[in-house]
Amino acid sequence: MAVLILFLLFFISILFLLSSLFLTGDDRRRHLPLPPGPKGWPLLGNLLQLNSKPHQTLQTLSRSHGSNGLLHLRLGTTTVIIISSSSAASKCFRNHDVNLSSRPPNSIGKHIAYNFQDLVMAPYGLRWRMLRKLFSAHLFSNKALNDFQYVRDEEVMRLVRDLAKRETTVVDIGEMVNSCVVNALARMIVGRRMIVEGEEATKFKEMATEMTRLAGQFNVGDFLPWIDWLDDIFIAGTDTTSITIEWILAELIRHPHILARAKQELDSIVGLNRLISELDLPKFSFLHDIIKENFRLHPTVPLSVPRMAIKDCEIDGYLIPKGATLFVNIWAIGRDPVSWPNDPLEFNPDRFGPGSLHENVDVKGNDFELIPFGAGRRICAGMNLGLRMVPLVTAVLVHSFDWKLLDGQMANMIDMEESYGVTMQKARPLMAKAVPRLQPEAYI
Repeated sequence: MAVLILFLLFFISILFLLSSLFLTGDDRRRHLPLPPGPKGWPLLGNLLQLNSKPHQTLQTLSRSHGSNGLLHLRLGTTTVIIISSSSAASKCFRNHDVNLSSRPPNSIGKHIAYNFQDLVMAPYGLRWRMLRKLFSAHLFSNKALNDFQYVRDEEVMRLVRDLAKRETTVVDIGEMVNSCVVNALARMIVGRRMIVEGEEATKFKEMATEMTRLAGQFNVGDFLPWIDWLDDIFIAGTDTTSITIEWILAELIRHPHILARAKQELDSIVGLNRLISELDLPKFSFLHDIIKENFRLHPTVPLSVPRMAIKDCEIDGYLIPKGATLFVNIWAIGRDPVSWPNDPLEFNPDRFGPGSLHENVDVKGNDFELIPFGAGRRICAGMNLGLRMVPLVTAVLVHSFDWKLLDGQMANMIDMEESYGVTMQKARPLMAKAVPRLQPEAYI
């Protein structure tokens, strides 16, 4: 009897070994576990666990239920994978970028993006590659951007003159910067300005704010398809550059010693007799450190535009199944103490300075601890334009004006609460007076 049992065990072992040798990669992956995650409700899954600021909730869930920056959620009928660490992001985009480059069906792509026909929401394939090449070659290439440098300089000069005329008036900084950016882009694309000033600018900013807020919500119909007719969500555009600049100025006003260092750098290179131009930007090392630090703490898009797995793949021993929706929590990665060990919640541009741990980190998708524009094939198509407009407008506003808050408001009391949408705006706009500090001829 003992001999028979030993024979049966030996026979079963041989069968198991042979079967494992002939299993394909797909077969082996199907036996892998999904990344860990919290239990959900019947039908709804984890939808009820998401609040009005999902990037913050997802960071908490990832820390309590995830593994190595990977978290699995079930939102209705949809399998969702959240990436919340630089190591997990690196493995996704270095090893599986093509497989994770498509877009899931959702209400934004259906109702706003011409039924998934635009560059942002189009599924990965021939049409998307064609659109990407057109944008890269004719609108956002270095040559195209160089050809329109004069447009950006002119619109920034117009912004400075408008602010100088209002030195006794408290202004909405984000609104004014938004008008400048929209007009610069409009002149590049259609050859004319789109916004004049005043009420028109206010209405445009309000529209963009509301549209991005609505578009950033987790729409129930995206995850419970039988009620998707309830979504009536529209988006007209985003104002990522103006949002970034508003966050930067808010941080600088809150940290006057950093603002003073920035002014000193700009004054020493440009002086006080003229405005900064785009050609000056490569000389401002500390300014670029400030901008990197802002991208780390206040990424304009806190959760990446969703991706979809084209087929099964494996990351860190976990299955990412075909059809799964994948979000990268860019906000959480920028605050991860593993990647940012020295006071990750503190605004400190010196963490990128000479001799620092992150001295050579850039924001172009190669260093996964700092990916405000995303990474891989679906990296933001307008990144090159953003990396010109943000430093230019920031440098000019810091160099040209002293910024005074409302009477009685202390700099360290500026409200830094976030308002979530597709873009992450300040919950309350930054209001301040712009007091000219250059020689009068600089504003002519």
